[in-house]
Amino acid sequence: MKILLVNPNLTQAVTDRVLQAAQAAARPGTELLAVTGSFGPQVIGSRAENALAAHGVLDLVARHAPGCDAVVLAVSLDTALWACRELLDIPVVGMTEAGLWTAAMLAPRFGLLTYGQRLVPVYRELVEAAGLGSRLAAIGAVDMTPEQTFSEPDRVQAAVLAEAQRLVDGGAEAVLLAGAAMAAMAPLLQPALAVPLLDGVRCAVGLAETLAHQGWMKPRVGSVSATGGRQAHGISPALAALMARPHRPPHA
Repeated sequence: MKILLVNPNLTQAVTDRVLQAAQAAARPGTELLAVTGSFGPQVIGSRAENALAAHGVLDLVARHAPGCDAVVLAVSLDTALWACRELLDIPVVGMTEAGLWTAAMLAPRFGLLTYGQRLVPVYRELVEAAGLGSRLAAIGAVDMTPEQTFSEPDRVQAAVLAEAQRLVDGGAEAVLLAGAAMAAMAPLLQPALAVPLLDGVRCAVGLAETLAHQGWMKPRVGSVSATGGRQAHGISPALAALMARPHRPPHA
């Protein structure tokens, strides 16, 4: 089995960290291909940057998904998740979506932890979109940047642990770390926390393996069926070819 890990941010250190977390989670025999964006925002920290990054995600999957059995979006806003599901015939799993559903299966109430207050409303929208708003205890944020995860790791980890404990004290019975730069941090901090501390990448890799193994068909009708072969201009040849694939009739 081969899984594509897509990081549309332009930060290779994040991709390396995501790959590290994925390697620790993957089953024996699973091959992992991790790719980094080549255009768009350096780091996604706003809705506008997320919109720019969506093109980057689609371009990366068009170029690298052929030959893969599943895709994991290693970007914590699950950028272009449903668009990828429209274009591809293989399972596509968002790291935050996977983390939320895993948390919901482990505990009745969970918390989510991210970088900075600016994106807290955006993550709340993700939780609501997943239908899990009533299960959310709270969203916490550390006043740090993803870049500081690599330049000041001890300081960031201490802040993450303190905020995770605050969420637990407020009623969270599991905590999801929402941030690709936080990948691989959960195992380091778990011994100091009394509830499950979830890494979205680890959750997504396990779910992607399961979905690929089960071999569910792609819908041929409805909103995630193929887009129907409409042309698009000014994009890479690989993405243009993927967009131009003809729609398969329901009974083909």
